Amino acid sequence: MARAGVRAAVLAALVVTAVVVVLVVDLPSADAVRDRVEGTGAVGLALVTLGVALALLGPVPRTALSLLLGAVLGFWAGVVASVVGAVLGGLAAFGLSRVLGREAVTRLAGPRVVAVDRALTGRGFVPLLVARVMPVPFSLTSYAAGLTGVPLGTYTAATALGVVPGSVLQVAVGASAGPLLGWATSPGGLLVEGVVVLLLVAGGVVWWRRRRSRSAPTS
Repeated sequence: MARAGVRAAVLAALVVTAVVVVLVVDLPSADAVRDRVEGTGAVGLALVTLGVALALLGPVPRTALSLLLGAVLGFWAGVVASVVGAVLGGLAAFGLSRVLGREAVTRLAGPRVVAVDRALTGRGFVPLLVARVMPVPFSLTSYAAGLTGVPLGTYTAATALGVVPGSVLQVAVGASAGPLLGWATSPGGLLVEGVVVLLLVAGGVVWWRRRRSRSAPTS
């Protein structure tokens, strides 16, 4: 149990570090990224993709990253970097959570985790796919999935498929609406986006609870 606790503490420390880095370090401007990428070809695209993956280990809005990629790389390269970076970042967060936190959660929750694992083993693809398509915080879903017993293949497939629609739409907007990008990636813009996401998630929870209460059998 002590070893599991140490692993969980390491995971918590990594997550807190990622949050602090996100809060302290500003996203680079489109012009700054473009200057660094131009002339580097495939190497630059690979580095940008890895940067996206690392950023998604913390609570960075994937929307802001995809908009930035569209403005810097254009549509097709931006979509590739957005999708591949999201999959790599999601796998990294999933792996960290599975290796460092899974044992502790299993010991603490006991039978409840077993029940969740059984549900996700057979039907985990659909909930994960919905979470990736809906405006649920990307890193939160990644870490939470790692704490469950959802198979790696199921998680990877749901993530890879689920990030495509948002990536295509957001990169397209970034590629065609450059003047709006500065606001979208500014602290104020990120705050507004975060509030919108929270409102959407809260609305979804309220809708789900009302639907569940209506479908519950009455005595």
